[in-house]
Amino acid sequence: MTADTIAVRTEDAFDIARLHAWIGAHAPHIATVDDALPTVRQFKGGASNLTFLVAYGDREFVLRRPPRGHRASSAHDMNREFTVQQRLRPHYPLVPQVEAYCADPTVIGDEFYLMSRIDGTILRRDLPAGLTLSPGEALDLAHTVIDAQADLHQIEPAVAGLDDLGRGPGYVRRQVSGWTRRYNDSRMGDVADASDVMTWLDAHQPDDIAARVIHGDWRLDNLILDLTGRPRIVGVLDWEMATVGDPMMDVGASLAYWITADDEEAFHLMRLQPTNLPGMPSRDEYVGRYLSRTGFAVDDWRFYEVYGLFRLAVIAQQIWARYRRGDTTNPALAHFGAAASMLIDRAQRRLA
Repeated sequence: MTADTIAVRTEDAFDIARLHAWIGAHAPHIATVDDALPTVRQFKGGASNLTFLVAYGDREFVLRRPPRGHRASSAHDMNREFTVQQRLRPHYPLVPQVEAYCADPTVIGDEFYLMSRIDGTILRRDLPAGLTLSPGEALDLAHTVIDAQADLHQIEPAVAGLDDLGRGPGYVRRQVSGWTRRYNDSRMGDVADASDVMTWLDAHQPDDIAARVIHGDWRLDNLILDLTGRPRIVGVLDWEMATVGDPMMDVGASLAYWITADDEEAFHLMRLQPTNLPGMPSRDEYVGRYLSRTGFAVDDWRFYEVYGLFRLAVIAQQIWARYRRGDTTNPALAHFGAAASMLIDRAQRRLA
């Protein structure tokens, strides 16, 4: 039993026998119909797609499915997420091995896919008990994270067969308009007004600097690490938002999570990764190393910073709306409305 899992929540439960029958019929390399039913547990983390550990003895797989309840029509596309990883893995081996995709919603209540589980450490808000990182090791880890993101952004979409993910020039414009629409569509009365942020982003859009494969949610708790020696990434998870777009927008989204020791206390309340450790680089240093590794040129990354904060605020607000409607009872989501307001306030203070 892995420490990152819990018994499946009642609201997220599904028929294990039906899942097993589907696997036996469509993915016999995972299990046959003659095998005993798998054990299924739910991963604690994740506020978007639901993730489960499916184990046939010591053979472990991860099942991903969309959340229950109302959701944006373009979100949580399991077939897209499966296909992106399948095509990208030969060019970026940190992608997990996907095993099978099911489009039939009658099996467990929605589409889903299965992938092999990768062993390693996933860092959450704080280091796990017994693990310490010196300032030098923390810096080493950060550089590994930055470099792996930069390396992903060097992949030409056509080489990986992913050029069909893109919609051509205008990625920055589409992101600004898209997240503005999502903010308005999911707006809850108890979340701060972001009209000034949306107006500023619309007025300060730079041109796209490139079109590359981007992850869309690059952060430490989506990375599986080997920390037995020098920090090494052995897997990158959660390709739900992966697309072809401007890589600096991906960096801006990542840096909304990069909370360092000198940030204000309110920002630290939503910290999801141990980027506050001594030795961790500042956001400016993150950008500097990234630009040096990629060769991209950006004179002022403030637009990308504001965009990242606003984007994360919208994501938090969408999740908060699902919680308020009762689509989920996950207690970890009870403070997402306050988090959205805090992120909007932080973005507003960067406009001056």
